[in-house]
Amino acid sequence: MHHALRRGRNLILLLLAALLTGCLALPQTGLFAFRLAVTSLGVEEVRIGPYSVNAGLDTSDLTRLLASSLGAGSLPVQATLAMGLGLPAGMPAVEMSGFRWTLDMPGVDPVQGQYQQDVTLTPGDDANLRLPVAFDILATDPQRMTPMIELASQLASQGELPPGSELAITPGDLRGLGMTLPSGLLTPTIRLNVGADGQLIPQR
Repeated sequence: MHHALRRGRNLILLLLAALLTGCLALPQTGLFAFRLAVTSLGVEEVRIGPYSVNAGLDTSDLTRLLASSLGAGSLPVQATLAMGLGLPAGMPAVEMSGFRWTLDMPGVDPVQGQYQQDVTLTPGDDANLRLPVAFDILATDPQRMTPMIELASQLASQGELPPGSELAITPGDLRGLGMTLPSGLLTPTIRLNVGADGQLIPQR
C-alpha cells in the first residue's frame, strides 16, 4: 500500500515537473497563460515638472526649471506608457484580473506599479492599456541628472522607450473556458527588452 502511494506521489511530482519545464504538452485551456504577449509599447504625455515636453522645452527653459527646483529638492518626470496586450489567433478569450509591472530604463531606478482593472484579452483584438511612469530627476546622484534629463527628452521626442529598457509583467488571475488560473500558477512573469531599433525582444 505504502509503495503504491509512494509511486503515485512520485508520478504526480514528475508530471508537475514536466508541466513546469514545458516537457509535456498542456491542453489549450492551460497553455493560454504562456501565450500572453506585449504587442506594442509607446510613450505619451511626457512632463518635466510643470512643462509638457511634447509642446517643446528648450535648453533655457530647462536650465531655469532646474535652478528654480533646487530649493524644493524635487523635479518630477511623468509619462504615460501605452501598451498593447494580445493573444494569438485560435486561443480562447481570457479575462485577466490586473497585473503587476516593472519598468527598468537605463540611468533610472526601476519604476513599478499595479494595474488593478480587469483586462479582457481576445485574439486579434489587442487590449490597449495605459501605465503611469514617474521618476524624480533631483532625487538622485547629481552626476545622474544630465542622463535623466536626456532620457526624459528622448521619451518625448521619440515616443518610445530607450534601447536597453526592460518591461516585466506578472499576470493576475486568468479566467477562461469555465476555469481560473490563480496568479503564479502556470502564469510566469513576462519579460521583454527594447532593442536598438525599438523592437520588442521577449526574454526566455
